[in-house]
Amino acid sequence: MNKTRIRRPDVLPEPISHYTDAVAAGGLLWLSGMLPVDPQGNLVGGDDVVRQTEQIFHNIGLLLQGAGADFDDVVKVSLFLLRMQDREAVNSVRQRVFGASRPASTLVEVSALAIPGALLEVETLAVVDDSGDGGRAAAGRHQPMGEK
Repeated sequence: MNKTRIRRPDVLPEPISHYTDAVAAGGLLWLSGMLPVDPQGNLVGGDDVVRQTEQIFHNIGLLLQGAGADFDDVVKVSLFLLRMQDREAVNSVRQRVFGASRPASTLVEVSALAIPGALLEVETLAVVDDSGDGGRAAAGRHQPMGEK
């Protein structure tokens, strides 16, 4: 199976560990957990969970767009909240982002996230064009799995 790593250094910061922004494989686009950061890696939104959620979905949108997909193509999201009481505020942003599209979803409360001050993290799975290019024509730097 053809697998393509997708890295968008033009719009997202360098990963904080050993991972890439997304991987396209078998008609699916697996996005790494997204935190509320700007392209320089700075936390966005302070203690405002709505602003943090908007930044996360903005970043997710950039990755989807780069792979030739959009929020209608998202089939699953997993949300990791620091405070369960933020669920309703986060859902208000999700409703704006997804509209009538309702992906499968998991929501869990966690004790900490990788960036201090982050209130949530979102993983995303989307379906993409299975043309074999993994969205390379539209996106930033791509590297087939195994290349250095």
